Amino acid sequence: MNPSYEQIRARVDVAAQATGHAVNLLAVSKMQPVAAIRELAMQGQRAFGENYVQEAIVKQRELADLDLEWHLIGPLQSNKCREAALHFDWLQSLDREKLIEPLNRFRPADRPPLNVLIQVNIDSEASKSGCAPDAIPALAAAIASAPRLRLRGLMAIPEPADADARGAAFTRMRERFDALRADLPGIDTLSMGMSDDFELAIATGATLVRIGTALFGTRNNTR
Repeated sequence: MNPSYEQIRARVDVAAQATGHAVNLLAVSKMQPVAAIRELAMQGQRAFGENYVQEAIVKQRELADLDLEWHLIGPLQSNKCREAALHFDWLQSLDREKLIEPLNRFRPADRPPLNVLIQVNIDSEASKSGCAPDAIPALAAAIASAPRLRLRGLMAIPEPADADARGAAFTRMRERFDALRADLPGIDTLSMGMSDDFELAIATGATLVRIGTALFGTRNNTR
């Protein structure tokens, strides 16, 4: 048993209750062994996030006996669109229009549409993936026109900063999320907040938080 899981789950639930809206927990399992993922799955965790397509595919094969939901949360290269469309339930990191056509083309017709979040570079960091906030409407319209994709909302990773700066970034994301939801049906997911700031993100409007280190400990980052 992973004792951290119950503690984190309880903290997420308390923060969610304070806001009055449901919050989903995504366990970020990149660089973590299959045994650690299986342990969390046995405790009831279903959704797992991976940064690297090939690493995730290996884990999916080894955990095929479990009914898990897989999210790609790392930057997606164009040459990985086929694998992403075939092997994931969610893509949280769509940030440019050129990815839409191949993802739609390669998504199998016998599977539900691929759930998609637009990744937004909310702090305009030169080194970070994500579209500019003003690019959201055009990207959203393009995704909405792809029948094998289902636009669910937005994702962001604000720059490391103090709580006030991160809170301001979360608030800007919430405003963009609300604007998108007013224009398009089916928008229900705002993915923001990680191990060190997920309660602040929830208080600001996050409906999904991505937690890795607080659940698994420091990863063995050997890539």
